Amino acid sequence: MNLLTAALFVAGFFLLIIGADVLVRGASRLAVSIGVTPLVVAQTVVAYGTSAPELAVSIRSSLANQSDIAVGNIIGSNISNILLVLGITAMIRPIGVSKELVKFSVPVMIVASIAMLVMGLDGTLSRAEGILLLAAALLYSVYCIVQSRRASASVSEGDELDESPKFTWSAGSSQLAMVAIGIALLVLGATWLVDGAVMFARLLGVSELLIGLTIIAVGTSLPEIATSILAGARGKPDIALGNAIGSNIFNILLVLGACATVTGVGVPIQSAALRFDIPVMLAVAAVCLPIFYTGMSVARWEGALFLGYYAAYVLYLILQANEHDALDTYSTILFGYLAPLTLLTLGGLAARSWMRPNPPAS
Repeated sequence: MNLLTAALFVAGFFLLIIGADVLVRGASRLAVSIGVTPLVVAQTVVAYGTSAPELAVSIRSSLANQSDIAVGNIIGSNISNILLVLGITAMIRPIGVSKELVKFSVPVMIVASIAMLVMGLDGTLSRAEGILLLAAALLYSVYCIVQSRRASASVSEGDELDESPKFTWSAGSSQLAMVAIGIALLVLGATWLVDGAVMFARLLGVSELLIGLTIIAVGTSLPEIATSILAGARGKPDIALGNAIGSNIFNILLVLGACATVTGVGVPIQSAALRFDIPVMLAVAAVCLPIFYTGMSVARWEGALFLGYYAAYVLYLILQANEHDALDTYSTILFGYLAPLTLLTLGGLAARSWMRPNPPAS
């Protein structure tokens, strides 16, 4: 059992690294060949692929009448995609932010988070609302591709010589194959890594609750973590950021929409999630605007801030699950003082950037 556990863990880790490398290379080449930006490919093809674990886990849970797992998986993944994924990526290498991301994709992520909160106020996300979310996912994908194609066409018309490589079916097929192989390796690697980690935790006597709060929650975000870190290290910030933001959008529009649609009766939303978890997810999405706009980048100190708040969030969940005596004091310090002070500071920095005569360009 110990040997199998170690083998699963190591094999999953290497599959993640290999899959992320293949996916980043394939996505970059595909973007160039079809005349769209790497950001668009990251927000659509890559984001769809790295959201596959969330989709599989949430749909399976919904069909098994375990809606709490499905909803919790979506919320937890969205929080970790920003605080953990972008935090680690920025700590390794500061990430440049494109204007398209700040002007369009981040607001879409915020609106999708608000929609989840509003739709769940009655305690259930209905099948009709699920279909509406799926339609929004399709419209978002089409809009990203069309806008990018228009921008690429206008740039080409303005150039005397267009040296960009032309699309061919043979090249396109090989690039799509690289993307598909990369996604498959990521999903398989994430599954093996999580299974190995859960076995390790059980051997060490760690509770099922703690395993669920930590390993499983982060496990479905492992493809985003591996892809974004490798993309950032290779100097491809559009893929790193587009993957994280796009995955968050699809987790709500596609994954949650699919869960509500396939069950036929919708997805119940617990009052506890409406009171705390979904508002936290919304706050994390909203804080991206001032952080991204300040200097049009995610600096190392901002990455450290993301990681610090992710650790604080996980600690809160653990204290809450165990009904620890320190929970009230911790909540007061975190939500009464630290979080408001952080928001005021970030808001001030963003306002200063906004008032500059010439805001930094991406």
